[in-house]
Amino acid sequence: MIYNTLGTTGMTVSKLCFGSLTLAPLQGNLSIEEGGKLIAYGMERGINFLDTATLYQNYGAIGKAMEYSKKELIVATKSYDYDKIGAQKNLHKALKELNRDYIDIYLLHEQESIHTIRGHWEAIEYLIKEKEKGTIRALGISTHRVEGVYGACEIPELEVIHPIINVKGLGIEDGNREDMEKAISYAKSKGKGIYAMKIFGGGNLSKDTEECFEYALNLKDLDSMAIGMITRDEIDYNINKILGLKIDESLSSKVKNRNKKLLVEFWCTGCGTCVEKCHQNAMEIIHGKAEVNSEKCLVCGYCGAYCPQFCIKVV
Repeated sequence: MIYNTLGTTGMTVSKLCFGSLTLAPLQGNLSIEEGGKLIAYGMERGINFLDTATLYQNYGAIGKAMEYSKKELIVATKSYDYDKIGAQKNLHKALKELNRDYIDIYLLHEQESIHTIRGHWEAIEYLIKEKEKGTIRALGISTHRVEGVYGACEIPELEVIHPIINVKGLGIEDGNREDMEKAISYAKSKGKGIYAMKIFGGGNLSKDTEECFEYALNLKDLDSMAIGMITRDEIDYNINKILGLKIDESLSSKVKNRNKKLLVEFWCTGCGTCVEKCHQNAMEIIHGKAEVNSEKCLVCGYCGAYCPQFCIKVV
């Protein structure tokens, strides 16, 4: 495995970060034991960095993985909190369910700009104090926006940025690929640790795996990249790609032929909650039911977390 220092955090992370949304209830819905074994397999193969979030509801599987494998695991989690009460609740939830005394990296989820960051300042102030106590090792943000990256650069206490970037620029909400590249490069010059998300466009670019990997691996400002994995084959494939090793046709075929899509079940009532929550504007109500625009959808499944009828899922 290739390892890099994550900005100024002092943490050394694997180039391949285990994106754990794929095994969470919003997507693969693996059991705690299944998810734990899969993550542990990745740890034994050299992956020491994992991305999760309060929204993913998979702390149990991550905790189980750390029982199965005694290898080091650097965990980055995220929450949407804007005040002290919410941040305190979700930090303590992570500590308890992961059975840890500290969280390696705590991110504010889906920040849009310096303005939204300032709007979450009460939560940030609380998290800074917890970092001073040693409960958190590093703070940062995740973002789908170029302005989110620049905004984080204005706050010295935000050491880590988790931006969306891929060869087609899919999912970047306020610009194109080149705009995000420039923002990432600027953030790197400011000493920020950078780990990418959605290098395959949430699965929409899965047929262009080679191109996606070549592009991401040539972005020298990336310390790591979070890739969702739900099988051992995917872990093996991605590690081989990171290391530049030859991949046999059988393994390549298994991985490339796996496609994801967002399914809206027949009992959808057309309440519109998913439309409000989708930052990609990929959902709309047609004839009283939610419909998915596959050209815009990143197949993240976040909308499913807000559906009051539990009728949206990734399959």
